[in-house]
Amino acid sequence: MNDEKRFMLFMAAHVLGYPSNQFDKETNALEDLMIGDRLIHAELKKSYTPLLHLSAQERQELYVQTFDLKEKLGLYLTAHELGDSNKRGAALIKLQKMINLDGFERVDGELADYIPMLFEFLAVSPEENERLYKRLAVAIQRILKHMEKDNPYHGVLDVLMKHVFPDPTTEEVEALEFNREEADLEEMPYPIMYQ
Repeated sequence: MNDEKRFMLFMAAHVLGYPSNQFDKETNALEDLMIGDRLIHAELKKSYTPLLHLSAQERQELYVQTFDLKEKLGLYLTAHELGDSNKRGAALIKLQKMINLDGFERVDGELADYIPMLFEFLAVSPEENERLYKRLAVAIQRILKHMEKDNPYHGVLDVLMKHVFPDPTTEEVEALEFNREEADLEEMPYPIMYQ
């Protein structure tokens, strides 16, 4: 992977992470590190600029409304792949082992499948991980399919799909839909009594 794609992944990891109160300053500092094609970086910057026009509280509220309250927009890879399946725990363990083998450590307490962290992992990993790229591409495409186009986060993900991630095949998208288990939200046949 070239340095330009690594930078785009690193910037996307920052933009898609939970926004700190210093988001503006951190974003400006990262922009100073931009390398590669100026047109692509201008496209990336344009995609997240609407976030810079929001207050810190508005950004945080938008983040929660976008990613935390809607299952189809969540930022957890295995949740997109497996849904409510009990296989998700084993998938998380495999991801964590892969991350640890490359010497990457999680510092923010997120699960191993947190997509912004995986972007950062890919940006700094010395190894090409084609399978993880494909998995993320399918999940991002699913998120984009369910996200409103005027959502400021839509543009960032769209730029990544254009310039960093491969287009998922029809088979990969169908496999994602087939393997994901929906949560069992039916009413229980009897009331639960709390004491």
